[in-house]
Amino acid sequence: MTILNFNRKRFEKDVGKLDEKMQENIALFGTPVENLSDDELQIEIFPNRPDLLSYGNYVNAFNSFLGKKTGLRKIKINKPEKDFVVNIDSSVANVRPYTVCAIVKNLKLTDDKIKEIIDIQEKLHLTLGRKRKKVAIGVYPLEKIKLPISYKAMKPEEIKFRPLEFPNELTGRQILVKHPAGRDYGMLLNGLDKFPVFVDANNQILSMPPIINSHETGKITLDTKNVFIECSGFDFDNCNKILNILIMAFEFMGGKIYQINLKGNKNILTPDLIPEKIKLSIANVNRLLGLDLKEKEIKNLLEKMGHDYNKGFVFVSSSRADVLHEVDLIEDIAIAYGYDKFIPEIPQISTIGNIDSKEIIKKKISEILIGLGLIETMSYHLISKDSIKKLEDNPKEYMPVKNSKTEHEFLRKNLSNYLLKIFSENVDVEYPQEIFQIGRVFEELEEKDNLAIAISPGNFTKLKQILDYFSKMLNMELIVEEASVFPNWFIEGRVVSIVFNGKEIGFFGEVHPKILDNFKIKMPVALLEISLNEIMNFLI
Repeated sequence: MTILNFNRKRFEKDVGKLDEKMQENIALFGTPVENLSDDELQIEIFPNRPDLLSYGNYVNAFNSFLGKKTGLRKIKINKPEKDFVVNIDSSVANVRPYTVCAIVKNLKLTDDKIKEIIDIQEKLHLTLGRKRKKVAIGVYPLEKIKLPISYKAMKPEEIKFRPLEFPNELTGRQILVKHPAGRDYGMLLNGLDKFPVFVDANNQILSMPPIINSHETGKITLDTKNVFIECSGFDFDNCNKILNILIMAFEFMGGKIYQINLKGNKNILTPDLIPEKIKLSIANVNRLLGLDLKEKEIKNLLEKMGHDYNKGFVFVSSSRADVLHEVDLIEDIAIAYGYDKFIPEIPQISTIGNIDSKEIIKKKISEILIGLGLIETMSYHLISKDSIKKLEDNPKEYMPVKNSKTEHEFLRKNLSNYLLKIFSENVDVEYPQEIFQIGRVFEELEEKDNLAIAISPGNFTKLKQILDYFSKMLNMELIVEEASVFPNWFIEGRVVSIVFNGKEIGFFGEVHPKILDNFKIKMPVALLEISLNEIMNFLI
């Protein structure tokens, strides 16, 4: 969750008096009041609504919820002027492949507005941007830039500019060591031979994403009237969502929005605020909410949440990153209807609640491994094609997800991938790192629970000791046999199969150096993964 701080007088001028009823409405909107003083209002924004992470965007959405100005927010997007171009070089394809951009003119900035711009950047970096890993944002004074702009990758030694708020010029490699932002985010460029940069027509470097802007061309001041905005990263849709959120925030500040022509493998114009069209079933709305709403009522409720509705279809704002499915729209309908109006009912059934026996076993396994000093982790059921390929596995053997809204478009069939991914994202954390995970995996039409353990630096012997203790504490015998066929992320001759009650339930061994290199892991890793189905059936 994120806390937004609003000036109370400004909020009351734009929305209304902050009496008890208004505070109740703020909570019913899904953004409870954290604190209220004579000067300041603090509001809690939950992670599912990053589109609200600025004063202007919040005020517009909340006024719509109050019924003052409902429906899709209309923003005029002007066509690009001459030289409103960003040339995307093929050199960024394997570095940071995507960027979307815009220009905003006629701004009248104040200290408070500059603070708001910095604040929303950082909040979007932490949330949708995943600490700049998926998306990084840059905002630049257009007056100090000569268009067109190039987005390309350069050797770190060739990159030379003065980073923001730094006294002297540094090379790309030096920035990662000497600048605070470089030390915080340098791991995002680890292992790369070239770093991404934005460069203007005068060959001035604007920034080195996702690390830092140039002090000369990347610092917004009170004199700034026009800005160039870019979002770069690994997920085009996510970049687009973030750009649209920023555009709406700048428009509220009085800015005039212009598109930019992105020239690369294909030419596109951004920003593009075309709403997403999602089909909505009135029957599903009433079934899930337990109501009897008519189509006109549903239309009015959707418009209160900033959507448009027409003949069974909802038109969703291009800034709403949280709306992925019809169910998300039904949740918006419930919010607009008012959770305070729902009448609780006691189900007409008589049951005795109890913890599922399999969950008891999983908890016991967790306690055993935690007792050995291992850290429990949790991860998503979905996995990306890129992550599968790092494991040298075949994506065709994974179950695809229809109409996935992100790059995570397959159901995972093992936990090993995520444990290695966790190691790769924590290379700067103190060693040894010893982790485990219990979770659901999917193979064809079968779902099952697996246990995976990974230790780094680790070896075959140490992991065998953990396995022996694990089987002893569960009072069962796990037999280790030579593995003739095994997953290709293990080293041949350093991997064995694990057999229980005559059935092979998994493998453990040392991870192949090529796989470690794919994940950019520099320490040896010992890995174990077994199916828990047979073990659970035995223990129940």
